[in-house]
Amino acid sequence: MIDRAVISLSNFAVRLRRTRCRPGEVLVLFSRCLQRSACDRKVAEDLANCARCGKCLVARFLELRDGLGVRVCMATGGRLAAERARDPSVKAIVAVACGKELRAGIFASLPKAVLARSIAWPNGPCKDTTIEFREVEEAVRWLLR
Repeated sequence: MIDRAVISLSNFAVRLRRTRCRPGEVLVLFSRCLQRSACDRKVAEDLANCARCGKCLVARFLELRDGLGVRVCMATGGRLAAERARDPSVKAIVAVACGKELRAGIFASLPKAVLARSIAWPNGPCKDTTIEFREVEEAVRWLLR
């Protein structure tokens, strides 16, 4: 419940600030659990390893990167995500993860703008998770408007 409140307040505050960015200033961070667990590709090491088979959402994130020119990174943990978020050239972040990770990431990224989107757990936590990808695209386009 606290996680949802922090996420909602953060998203509301970002929209109030009316943050606008160029594509290279937007970082889309997504959790590694969005990759299909049965996939043998080591996408966490390099997103270029994705076969873009369409069986998970990694290919959609790559299409978003290619189409809009934003940066995309799979976060394999909170430290890596925080490190990427601290990059001075990043002005805003679209974060896709579970509520606990989003809450921690929002606080770790202050004062940068973070639009957070929570993942769903159809197969339990941290395995084959999903998200309504339209929400991610909408968040990115809002920052680029």
